[in-house]
Amino acid sequence: MTTILTPTDTIEVDATSEGPDLWVTAADLTRATGYELKPEGFCLEEICVPVPAGREAEFVRDGSEGTSINLATFWRYLEAPIAADERRATWSIGEPPTDRSMRLDTLEAPDFTLPDAAGNLHSLSDYRGRKVLLAAWASW
Repeated sequence: MTTILTPTDTIEVDATSEGPDLWVTAADLTRATGYELKPEGFCLEEICVPVPAGREAEFVRDGSEGTSINLATFWRYLEAPIAADERRATWSIGEPPTDRSMRLDTLEAPDFTLPDAAGNLHSLSDYRGRKVLLAAWASW
């Protein structure tokens, strides 16, 4: 079993790790990233990333178990961060830069919920449309 850490979830998959490659099922690709393999390429809703011509074998392979996707190669192709701890069978994938830049274009911060000193929960989305001063502190 392989663990995939995403920005929002931890997913356990039956994957094959081959050096810098991580081969997962098409269903596990979708669970981990939201992308689906379609004839036009890897699609996230209406946006598709074509598989590079001549490099299909690096990204997709068919076997007795069905279609496998090289998640690591695809993620690197998106220029998204990915790191592996082979000893612990754990891979961490970060958010693609296009997703980060879209949020910067909208100037909308991602939603999160934190407790105040009294234990009351506050979500950033509760304050949409109003100016908010967010003070952060860390001991490290």
